[in-house]
Amino acid sequence: MALGPRLDLRQSQSLVMTPQLQQAIKLLALSNLELETVVAEAVADNPLLEIGEPPAAEPGEADPVELRRTHLESSPVDQLIGEGRADEDRPLDIDGAALDRDRDTGDGFGGDGAAAFELDFARETAGCDGPGIDERGGAGATLAEHLHAQVGAAADDAREAAIARWLIDQLDEAGYLEAPLRDAAETLGVALGEVEDALRLVQSLDPTGVGARSLSECLALQAIEADRFDPCMKRLIENLDLVAKGAFAQLKRMCGVDDEDFADMLAELRSYDPRPGLRFGAAAPEAVTPDVLIRGRADGGWDIALNQATLPRLVVNRSYYLELKRTCGDKQSRGWLGERLADANWLVKALDQRQKTILKVAAEIVTQQDGFFRRGVSQLKPLTLRAVAEAIAMHESTVSRVTSNKYLNCDRGTFELKYFFTSGVASADGAGAVSAEAVKAQIRALIETEDPKDILSDDALVELLRAKGFELARRTVAKYREAIGLGSSVQRRRQKTLAGVR
Repeated sequence: MALGPRLDLRQSQSLVMTPQLQQAIKLLALSNLELETVVAEAVADNPLLEIGEPPAAEPGEADPVELRRTHLESSPVDQLIGEGRADEDRPLDIDGAALDRDRDTGDGFGGDGAAAFELDFARETAGCDGPGIDERGGAGATLAEHLHAQVGAAADDAREAAIARWLIDQLDEAGYLEAPLRDAAETLGVALGEVEDALRLVQSLDPTGVGARSLSECLALQAIEADRFDPCMKRLIENLDLVAKGAFAQLKRMCGVDDEDFADMLAELRSYDPRPGLRFGAAAPEAVTPDVLIRGRADGGWDIALNQATLPRLVVNRSYYLELKRTCGDKQSRGWLGERLADANWLVKALDQRQKTILKVAAEIVTQQDGFFRRGVSQLKPLTLRAVAEAIAMHESTVSRVTSNKYLNCDRGTFELKYFFTSGVASADGAGAVSAEAVKAQIRALIETEDPKDILSDDALVELLRAKGFELARRTVAKYREAIGLGSSVQRRRQKTLAGVR
């Protein structure tokens, strides 16, 4: 075979991600609030773009907001959005690798005994004598502000007050000090003894327990304040791991007390606050703003609309474009202006297609999960991204991006769109599958109504769920129980025993 140059013609296919396609993919995954930032940046970069108000409807024309709404009947519908529109107005179907799915990690128990005991404390005191929601508002004083206001009167001199204020700024939101005192002394350039004195000053402030370096120290400070820190209480606090395990017989022997005194000590210990700093305001939690609004109609159907209050509106200023075009005398300027116009038109169209795609996916979710919106979580059905993608003739990755960082508001509350995609559990009669969320709701209901004298084991839960039509293995019940933050039968028995001691 002779060696030499030659020409070959070959055909191949490849997916080229143009900048416009990358931008459309990015827009799909953004929430309405995140979209505002992108739009603001685009307006700052492109002189032809500006934030506009929706055009006023001419007489006889539909309201602009109504054009963004889908009327979904209780029965399946053929066309949810844009019926009769041209193919070029169809929502963007962006093919590509699907994004990572959200993983349900659950809330299982773990850690050392002190951490488990703290978790028991938090659950037992939930809703009891704690600060109400009105006390946690953003207008309230923070823990640091509350402590700083007390330092001046409590400190012996300005030097001690300065060190104490520095320590206060190192406290976490629960009121604990995690920074080692030796490191603090080196940072401030003072003696270790001065830092220890300042810490004692911080620990003397209200609320009692702040400035502690561990759970046991926090509880000990509160016991000292209550004048209950005798040798028996000291041993009890030093062995919180045994309290978490429920080794009451061993603790009674270690403390040298009888049943009545031990019950009184447990009741006293339970009255202490393991996280005293949480009584005060922290950073105000950000409220979730829904992207999609769903409301029932009188005829039994549903109104589905995008949240116009948070949806940025872009318009292309064509009069300004014509004005600039008249002043562009060279080819380079006209080319730049043409690029800005093309970018502006593409972004406006991409935003419009994004809205249509979100509505189409949301409408299909409501169709698939109609029972949930009418009767609650017990009627939530198993649903996958593939099922929705096939129903609306889109790629699975497109549905994944649309349901990321998006929230839906209905009469039952606000839910992330991914909430409606759940795995299935086989029913006992073989008639079909039920949602894992529905099973979790049943487990929670059974545990909340169990007799404190007859705590349900996981095996007992399996039998009760089977009687209700759910076929689950014991390990599956345990996994779901831990995922919703409920302890084992041993842990629940201990918690209810402590609750009955009060």
